[in-house]
Amino acid sequence: MQITEGLFSHMVLQRTKSDRSRTRFAGTCRSAGAVETRVGVKGRTLPGWNWKRVGTATGRTFAGRLDGLKTGGPYEIALRINFCGKALEETAAADVLVGDVWILAGQSNMEGVGWLKDKLPSMKPVRAFYMTDEWDVAIDPVHTLWCAQDPVHGGNPAASRSQPKRYTGVGPGVAFGQALYKQTGVPQGLLACGHGGTSMSQWDPAKKNQGGRSLYGAMCRRVQKNGGAVAGVFWYQGCSDTSPEAVACYTARMAKFVRAMRRDFKNPRLPVVTVQISRLAQAGASEGWDSIREQQRLLPAVIPNLATVPAIDLPLGDGIHLSGKGQHVLGRRAAQAMRVLREGRKAGLPPIEMRDVQVKPNPISNQADIVVRFKHVAGPLTSAGLPTGITLEGMTQHPLRTDLVGNQAILHVDCAVELATGSVYYGRGLDPYCNITDQAGRSLPAFGPLPILASKPRAVTSFITNLRISEVLPGSDLRKTGYPSNLKLHSRQFPAIFCDRHLELGPAGEALVYYAFRFRCAIPMKLNFLLGYDGPVKAWLDHKPIFCDLKGTNPAKPEKEVIPFAAKAGEHEMLVALGSHGAAWGVFLRLERTGVSARTLRKKLHTVIKPEILG
Repeated sequence: MQITEGLFSHMVLQRTKSDRSRTRFAGTCRSAGAVETRVGVKGRTLPGWNWKRVGTATGRTFAGRLDGLKTGGPYEIALRINFCGKALEETAAADVLVGDVWILAGQSNMEGVGWLKDKLPSMKPVRAFYMTDEWDVAIDPVHTLWCAQDPVHGGNPAASRSQPKRYTGVGPGVAFGQALYKQTGVPQGLLACGHGGTSMSQWDPAKKNQGGRSLYGAMCRRVQKNGGAVAGVFWYQGCSDTSPEAVACYTARMAKFVRAMRRDFKNPRLPVVTVQISRLAQAGASEGWDSIREQQRLLPAVIPNLATVPAIDLPLGDGIHLSGKGQHVLGRRAAQAMRVLREGRKAGLPPIEMRDVQVKPNPISNQADIVVRFKHVAGPLTSAGLPTGITLEGMTQHPLRTDLVGNQAILHVDCAVELATGSVYYGRGLDPYCNITDQAGRSLPAFGPLPILASKPRAVTSFITNLRISEVLPGSDLRKTGYPSNLKLHSRQFPAIFCDRHLELGPAGEALVYYAFRFRCAIPMKLNFLLGYDGPVKAWLDHKPIFCDLKGTNPAKPEKEVIPFAAKAGEHEMLVALGSHGAAWGVFLRLERTGVSARTLRKKLHTVIKPEILG
């Protein structure tokens, strides 16, 4: 008798919800008859397991089931073929445990490239199914690609599992298994299936029929060889999908991948913990990395019974791979997330999630506070040193500081509340420095861009900075100034939201400058012209005057004046004249659509049609 699948020495059999084994086994033989088993623990045969019939042999193959062994062990399991009371063939599997079996899959950070000097001491109840197709106590490296049985991994099946001379090989899997064992007391088994540098297209379930020549086929083969059932999947992949073409397909490919595993492993709610990709220690374009992180953050809303664990704060061992100690932290975070998926809130809190982003006036300075709130925070948020990693886009002002208060990160910005627009990120870029965690040492997820929304949402355009402007002209009495018919204008893109011309106006003394922009309304609209200025000002809409303030002076506030008007569908032009006595600098310009219900602004702001700024 030779067992070919389902029962091997030192293995972990997947338990059922009732904490019992329920596994099939099979093999080859030369005899026909009944397949019987005797199961012992510490030299004593278990009651009811003294040559219990569990299967049938045909003379060429045998198969059976080993159902009902309690979670734990280790068990000594003997098999024999009995025909008419005579034992014809025998075999055995020693040191077998019953517990939970996990797939470890993805690319190099799952394969493990942390320094081996940091590897964890082994624990006997935590086992690994190495790529030699052998079970043993789990110790890094568990992904032994050089001696892999599956051709897709490119190893030599005849090679020894003793690793080639190397100094790397620590991944998150051993820490994951050991954390689960410490927390539950249940034996843990790890099926090593990862392979460095691989993309979602290489993990395509459509390649299953290629068997061990494809990543998905090799993973399925390893699961089937060990009885066909697993407790869940621990997945770390995404760095190879940061190109523009792959980014666009990532979420759909992940959804397809998880659906296929749940179908092939006959578990429609198979729990999956995925890692949000960490850092790349180099300069360059980061759009693909930012997008993959954001898609991974949002995967739990797309794929049920999936959790995403952040790694953005963990140390690197080289330019792209987590250090050995960073991998241990990641493994423990993933173990906690997996327990919550399987056991619910009695196992603790799921990974930290975004709640919302709000803008509020600071109660002391009345300047803007950007408040980022989170869910599932264990104790108050904390950081080693100044809280770092949250950044703003679309604002000229940088945060003066970030305060951590309970489950909130509060960014104090030196600007008025109405100027606090744009987006907020955590962990933006290839190599951000992020150090905010909760009291349990769990990181905030990388996120962004998330829009910054005021407490009362408004349908306001961005500040208008692409304008047509005049040269500096002689000053005049704006009260008597009509619409200029022969005004020569040229285009200018101002670098900030304040359209600043003080370098030209300052030396000119008594002077006048014009700003003009066009806008289009898709439908008739009620609008406000939000005008900020620091000198005498006059405005015309479609050649007709709509506002004049001869006493305009410093400071220039973004909404110094709110000018209501109605606009028909089609194109319009706004012209603003700013007078100066050598002290005026410039203007703020925006449009706001009014007449929209508060409910729509609160629930469906993104659907509100606003004027299109044409420049």
